[in-house]
Amino acid sequence: MNWNSRIAFCIALATLVVGQASGEDWPGFRGPDGNGISKETSAPLTWSPDQNIKWKAALPRPANGSPIVSNGRVFVTSAQDDEGHQRSLLCFDRQDGKELWKHTVDFAKKMPTHQTNPYCGSTPAANGEVVVVWHASAGLVCLDFAGNKLWSRDLGEFEHIWGYGTSPVIYKDRVILHSGPGERNFVAAFDLQTGKTIWEVDEPQQGKNGSEREDGKYKGSWCTPIIANVEGADQVICTMPTRVIAFDPKDGGVIWTCDGIRGPKGDLSYSSPILGDETLVAIGGFGGPGLGVRLGGHGNITDSNRLWRNESNPQSIGSGVFLDGHIYRPNAGSPGTLECLDPKTGKVVWTERSGSSWGSIVYAAERCYLTNQDGTTQVFKPNLDKYEGLASNRLGEPSNSTPAVSGGQIFIRTFGHLYCIGE
Repeated sequence: MNWNSRIAFCIALATLVVGQASGEDWPGFRGPDGNGISKETSAPLTWSPDQNIKWKAALPRPANGSPIVSNGRVFVTSAQDDEGHQRSLLCFDRQDGKELWKHTVDFAKKMPTHQTNPYCGSTPAANGEVVVVWHASAGLVCLDFAGNKLWSRDLGEFEHIWGYGTSPVIYKDRVILHSGPGERNFVAAFDLQTGKTIWEVDEPQQGKNGSEREDGKYKGSWCTPIIANVEGADQVICTMPTRVIAFDPKDGGVIWTCDGIRGPKGDLSYSSPILGDETLVAIGGFGGPGLGVRLGGHGNITDSNRLWRNESNPQSIGSGVFLDGHIYRPNAGSPGTLECLDPKTGKVVWTERSGSSWGSIVYAAERCYLTNQDGTTQVFKPNLDKYEGLASNRLGEPSNSTPAVSGGQIFIRTFGHLYCIGE
């Protein structure tokens, strides 16, 4: 190889490496648009503990929060102890998995949670320059990419017998956060530069405490809001314990509400709403109701815009994706299933056993990815007629998280490690 050829080769190699490193970021819960859909045209199809693992990094404790990828960094949350007194955001180099820094918030009081929901169940959000993480009672924190704290907010205590798990959303110049569950439950917007409250809207609720409604049944919402463009204007939409609410992101004004989430087992919501073609689907938790809403309108649109309501559904913790006019959604519990659902009617087109899943479905490279609770990622092709499985990839470690896809790679958080998977 002559000198000019060597120079050309080095330039080509450098261009390839930069292209792989940049790719499309996965900057928050459920990706760039919060809907589980990636524009990536390539992603690994198969892997195992000793195949297509670019790197893996050990994590201090199990948690249900998912990884995000932004500007060459991978971020994930983890407690440093079993009682949640030290809650951390960890930053890794996406190229080699080296831990670059860790920011820890101390919190003296032990807050209740469920054994299946360890502390630090929230997913951070980033924009390439700053990263925001919510530690519930330990506060909302914004850091730069060097790990320096820019601001923090103490939003009060959020006490629930099952713990916490909502995630912040960066929207333009602000952070949107659904704070709860607990005796106080609210959605708010904070200035991304200063942390100052821009608007804050409380959700009325009744009950004996933050965990029980008036008849003693469970209550609470762990829903991360989505941003939807409706009739040319953005809305912040969140499934609350008894209803779905749309807020104006500018000032927090309530645009519309739709009743129907309250169920016989409780007022519960875990998954994010799924946005389709002028239609929205929200599923309650603990086998609760599901409903479809035609978007548009103002005020209480239950009578005018609610298309359907199913009284009961399989346990819905992870969120689904909208593809080709239908919704593919995961279910938790035993045996754990995948469903293809018509969002306009609520009719289930097909069901397939998949194992119990707490994570959400991700779509990339014309394939769907779903990691179940035993750490196996099912890869399937969207098909309106039947389940079309492509691969089943087992890591052998439990996981309640959602994969992140960026630059042709998949990042998976298990209870023990953060994995970078690449062919």
